[in-house]
Amino acid sequence: MSTELNVLTLTDIRPAKGAVKKKNRVGRGMASGSGKTANRGNNGEGQRAGRSSKRGFEGGQMPLYRRIPKFRTFPQPNQRIWLELNVGDIEKYLVKGQKALTYRDLKAAGVWPSDCDGVRLLGNGEIAKGVTVQAHYATPSATEKLTAAGGKLDLVTGAVSPLLA
Repeated sequence: MSTELNVLTLTDIRPAKGAVKKKNRVGRGMASGSGKTANRGNNGEGQRAGRSSKRGFEGGQMPLYRRIPKFRTFPQPNQRIWLELNVGDIEKYLVKGQKALTYRDLKAAGVWPSDCDGVRLLGNGEIAKGVTVQAHYATPSATEKLTAAGGKLDLVTGAVSPLLA
């Protein structure tokens, strides 16, 4: 009993039937069906040699990028996102008996957004007790109200992320 093995070599590999289509050679006479104008039409810019249209060109029609509404309020790439905290809200986020308000306290209170870069202390409201507040920036009125109540402002420079770790 003899068994023959069909060994497949690179010379035997062929594309599937109908997968390869012959390239249409244009401009080779009227009998080819693609003669005379070579499928470029009769006149105009597209028929000329060396024609290359601009990106977004739609044949003279108003291009899509000019028809759609424009967005004028894109965020700046290096724009910082601040948590704005009023002086009147400080006592709301303090735990009983606590003398300092830090970034960790604001995060624990659920006020700190995930994409926040720091705290800006604003002067709205009143504060009764002296508290040390950690912030990147404070308005003059906020600083004045905080020191008048016996508190202290701890201005932070640089990134916030090490403070939250």
